[in-house]
Amino acid sequence: MTAISEAAVHDALRTVQEPELGGDLVSRGMVKSIAVDADHVALTIELTTPACPLKDEITDRIRAALTPLGVGAVDVEWTAAVRRASPQAAQQLVPGVKNIIAVASGKGGVGKTTVSANLAVALAMEGASVGLLDADITGPNVPLMMGVEGQPRATADNRILPLERYGVKVISIQFFVPEGQPIVWRGPLVGGAIQQFLRDVEWGELDYLVVDLPPGTSDAQLTLAQAVPISGTLLVTTPQDVAIADVEKALAMFKRMSVPVLGIVENMSTFVCAHCGEVTEIFGRDGGERFAKRHEIEYFGSIPLDIRVRQGGDAGVPAVAQRDPGPAAEVMRQLARTVAARMSVRAARQAPVLSIS
Repeated sequence: MTAISEAAVHDALRTVQEPELGGDLVSRGMVKSIAVDADHVALTIELTTPACPLKDEITDRIRAALTPLGVGAVDVEWTAAVRRASPQAAQQLVPGVKNIIAVASGKGGVGKTTVSANLAVALAMEGASVGLLDADITGPNVPLMMGVEGQPRATADNRILPLERYGVKVISIQFFVPEGQPIVWRGPLVGGAIQQFLRDVEWGELDYLVVDLPPGTSDAQLTLAQAVPISGTLLVTTPQDVAIADVEKALAMFKRMSVPVLGIVENMSTFVCAHCGEVTEIFGRDGGERFAKRHEIEYFGSIPLDIRVRQGGDAGVPAVAQRDPGPAAEVMRQLARTVAARMSVRAARQAPVLSIS
């Protein structure tokens, strides 16, 4: 039997195409190490996000390429280096943040903050470094849903240290006001608070900063879009017509400001009775999917109504972090992987494929 060489393995990996970014693993610089022991090959592959949803497919393609060499077993170790989807980000207010993901809706009450919190925690669970900025200044609910309380400390140079829970760095105006006190501010104060959270918080090095925007089209959205390059926006709606009508306005606003929209997710789509299994479409049917098709944006699927999501939100335990997460949590974990993948594609389009001989 002919011995398998590292060079032969390296050449075979040139035929393995990255299923979403395009280009082969070698040209993309994703193959970081190759070790051969008889018919056993161990590889280290560097992904563009730790939340990559295509690891199994890449592994299958690697095995298919190496089998003709006589390779019997393949072990793949994954690492990740998240790229910037916005090349200007390094020169902005938050230089350590690679990607800013805005989560927006047109209408209140569609579960936007629930999606924001679960998206941030799910990304962190996949191994990414994540921050969560509560930009809903007059209705800050992120601390409650994340189960985090207290007052942030300041560094020696008077920067704000965010609080942390579930591996996510969190900042909210709620940390700085007495419990139950309303925040009655005009637009300029709202915009100023968001800018301060971007500029003066010690975020450190983050792969993703998730920003939970207030509903509607107002000062918070304008401030964020003008202050930093948003890498992508995730729209949240329910199936009902009134929510669709409002999210349509939000989409138009982001387009007018040249802010990229990643797609839309439909929340609270159906309710499945735990006793009889009957499916009830409480807020209507397929509104988000029809909206996505009409506006030619990606539809990220539907999140069912699940009592565990509500219970976890009230208890400060996001659904994706629960011991018995349920179907809604699994959809949100997949949503996080898909969003991360789309961010990687955006970053890849701005980076040339390496030419390696």
